[in-house]
Amino acid sequence: MAVEERRIVVAVDESEESMHALSWFLKNVLSRNSQSTLTILHARRPVAVYPGVDKTSSLFSHDVFSSLERRDTEMATWVLEKATKMCSPYDVKVETRVEEGDPREVICEMVNSLKADLLVMGSRGYGVLARSIMGSVSNHCVQNANCPVLVVKMPKSSPVGSK
Repeated sequence: MAVEERRIVVAVDESEESMHALSWFLKNVLSRNSQSTLTILHARRPVAVYPGVDKTSSLFSHDVFSSLERRDTEMATWVLEKATKMCSPYDVKVETRVEEGDPREVICEMVNSLKADLLVMGSRGYGVLARSIMGSVSNHCVQNANCPVLVVKMPKSSPVGSK
């Protein structure tokens, strides 16, 4: 009997919620007898350059821009190394990708281009007001991705001193 091969995209960033989603998926969903390829995707927001300010402006020197780019590259490397290390105890092929742009759009585009069978992502658990102001990446992906989306929420921590 042929073993089913699946392509799974896991969206990660520096948040605890995204790493929890990856960990939860690995422990609870990843099948021991399936041939899966996990694509660990980090969607990096572009460095914000405001209207009237460009890389050559005295307000936004090349050194500042380079420093911000270097910081973002180091963060992406750290996030992908951490995620890859979490996958190492499991028998799964891992690929990593860093794509630049609005995370909502980048994630949906990558799911489409990779022909993903599943998208896994965390949720920050914002309330209605915060979601309406800032937007929700997970909500956007649930509505727009061309594959099933598994959104993993962090468990609510119990109050200090309770059992």
